[in-house]
Amino acid sequence: MRTLLIYPEFPKTFWSYEKILELVNRKVLLPPLGMVTVAALLPQHWEMKLVDRNVREVTEAEWAWAELVVVSGMIVQKADMAEQIARAKQRGLPVAVGGPFASSTPDAPELNLADFKVLDEGEITLPLFIEAIERGEQQGRFSANGEKPDVTGTPVPRFDLLQLEAYDSMSVQFSRGCPFQCEFCDIIVLYGRKPRTKTPEQLIAELQYLYDLGWRRSIFLVDDNFIGNKRNAKLLLPAIKQWQIERGYPFSFATEASVDLASDDELMRMMAECRFDSVFLGIETPDEASLSVAGKHQNTRSSLEESVDRITSYGLRVMAGFIIGFDGEKTGAGDRIVEFVSRTGIPAAMMGMLQALPNTGLWHRLEKEGRLIQEKADAKGVNQTNLLNFVPTRPIRDIANEYVDAFCRLYEPNAYIDRVKHYYLKMGKPLWQEYVPAAFGKASLPAWNDVRALLIVIWRQGLKRDTRWRFWRSLLEVARKNPAVLEQFLVVLAHNEHFLEYRSVVTREIQEQLQALPPEPPQAPAAATRELQPV
Repeated sequence: MRTLLIYPEFPKTFWSYEKILELVNRKVLLPPLGMVTVAALLPQHWEMKLVDRNVREVTEAEWAWAELVVVSGMIVQKADMAEQIARAKQRGLPVAVGGPFASSTPDAPELNLADFKVLDEGEITLPLFIEAIERGEQQGRFSANGEKPDVTGTPVPRFDLLQLEAYDSMSVQFSRGCPFQCEFCDIIVLYGRKPRTKTPEQLIAELQYLYDLGWRRSIFLVDDNFIGNKRNAKLLLPAIKQWQIERGYPFSFATEASVDLASDDELMRMMAECRFDSVFLGIETPDEASLSVAGKHQNTRSSLEESVDRITSYGLRVMAGFIIGFDGEKTGAGDRIVEFVSRTGIPAAMMGMLQALPNTGLWHRLEKEGRLIQEKADAKGVNQTNLLNFVPTRPIRDIANEYVDAFCRLYEPNAYIDRVKHYYLKMGKPLWQEYVPAAFGKASLPAWNDVRALLIVIWRQGLKRDTRWRFWRSLLEVARKNPAVLEQFLVVLAHNEHFLEYRSVVTREIQEQLQALPPEPPQAPAAATRELQPV
């Protein structure tokens, strides 16, 4: 079976990093891990080709070659998903769809033309689909009916199908699921509250495969909460450390974790010794009352500011997500987020307006309260340019304007340099460097792409713009006081090349949506309004 796997195009987002990727001559930040995992679960005697539409177009030769088309993606990719399905059907090709979007909203109109809907986790539903294909069936819908697979049987993803040179980082997955129950999160809906992990041997095999393919850059562990099962994470990390030592630490790592990482010194040290450089935290808001409303009680157990500082002290760069628009939220939520980010110094602070995602606790509650203004099929997902998709408890224009103002202030060029300097002056030294064997001790020359990117950033931020004096003062101060993190500091300064432009995208698209609203947008009914005091 000649199978063409197509990964749809993403809209421009906070994480698309176009301007940064251009500097280093790469197309996309991360590859479609789900697609290469699907490829590994399909019969290996099938011929397969994968096209990531974020890298390139599908060629006419590939359409002509295909006997089956497989499309998968997230809710924010649904427009291009629909387009690729339509293109396949125009050519008379059978189409199978799957992934998070199809699993959460299988009856969405964008999926109507698909012949097969392979829902939930592929370890369970792909064998059902394959059996149907082999029986000669021409359509079908396959669901796991609540069953969650044992991921210790998941094969090594088909990384060989990727155009490796197009990506800035690679992706692997250790666990699925999260033990918490945040009201707005769809991870527990899709993958459950009991984290399931691979074995250390499995993950090491994936790293080795990437190494054998010639990969030598960063690895993102896409787990939605890497420490959801702390016991198994602590069993994995020594294996990664040993593998890294034996090869001279060829990979750096990043992942996502809950804030309670800060309470486990052993775990932070182990991650740092493996060469984890960064970790994304869902902080959401510094307002404790809003965290309680959202069911994110784990973020109220200790000081968020102290937690950020503790994680940073281990040489782990904190990235963080923030949300505005919670029920009962008081005026000035955007200001409080900006103040918190400025105090902690967090360089990458992703911010967006609250979205009710299909089938989440938030969705069901708002549906009962009659406050949803979107059907499931119309949900757009989480993106920084989307208005709230429900009736909030304070005027939507106030929330949106606060959000735009806060986002723009966070990435004002001079403020950004100050924040990044503040952060890297307190950043802990990279612990992994102590374990690099002497045989690998000599630093290799940087690639030309990286040198070129650095020179461009120096030109733009250090000479061309009015940031020049701040840039050089900050550079010299970090070089003098914390030289071990100077390279990271320059890389993170470069990130604002993307955010600087993205500010205008956020402003323009939010303002366009506000202009399209009725003069007096609806308010939440009085019974649903809960006044909360910021903490």
